[in-house]
Amino acid sequence: MTEIVIRECQAIDELDSCVRLQREAFGLPDLEISPRRHLIVSAQAGGWTLGAFLATGDDSPLVGFVHHLAAVRGAEIFGYSHMMAVAAEYQNQGVGAQLKWSQRARALQEGRSFIKWTWDPMQARNAHFNLNRLGVTVSTYAENFYGSDYATSPALRDVAPAGIDSDRLFAHWHLRSPRVNDLAKGITADQTFGEPAAVVKIPADWTTLCREQPARARLELLRVRNEFQNAFASGLVAAGFARDAAPRYLLYEPKVFG
Repeated sequence: MTEIVIRECQAIDELDSCVRLQREAFGLPDLEISPRRHLIVSAQAGGWTLGAFLATGDDSPLVGFVHHLAAVRGAEIFGYSHMMAVAAEYQNQGVGAQLKWSQRARALQEGRSFIKWTWDPMQARNAHFNLNRLGVTVSTYAENFYGSDYATSPALRDVAPAGIDSDRLFAHWHLRSPRVNDLAKGITADQTFGEPAAVVKIPADWTTLCREQPARARLELLRVRNEFQNAFASGLVAAGFARDAAPRYLLYEPKVFG
């Protein structure tokens, strides 16, 4: 793997590289891109943008970034991870993990212990990364979080929007939990919690289903939404993901984490 350096993006050209990478990674219209001004103002309000740069010298190209906002919940200040993107040719090479663990380290230095963000519940790769590799837990489901007026997946940018709701799961990353501490050190043993109290299955290839069978995809989303909402209403927490021929979320009783 190419050596990567993680550091804060501060120069204008570095922030502009983050804007360009958003277009590549997310396939969003310009209206939905976080512009340079937003990144600058976020930094002035207590947030920051960490960039992943190739270790090739002073003009190292940016190949990924994570944008971190300062958030407030009552008297508590915590982190909100607004977005993370990695260039296509550097995906699946550990760049995203380096960014997230660097984000955790920076947040801990600032005295924070919690970061939250969202992801598409139908994306198995993101589920595996967030739940199994980072150790997040999930107990909140949001319906149509960003609206359904356009396709957000890069794989769908050249086809007619399927009009599928942008449901999201909320990742809760407790930065000092024993499980997260172990994962940060590369300790992956004992990261399971026994037999799950419930599972939520998702389609094996969501992007293809949206493209080829949008009506069925809408029905599948409604099923997954209903199963998650019922599970969370009964007090269950998602804390694992089985990434096999039948990808599924693993949900447990809260006492398992005590």
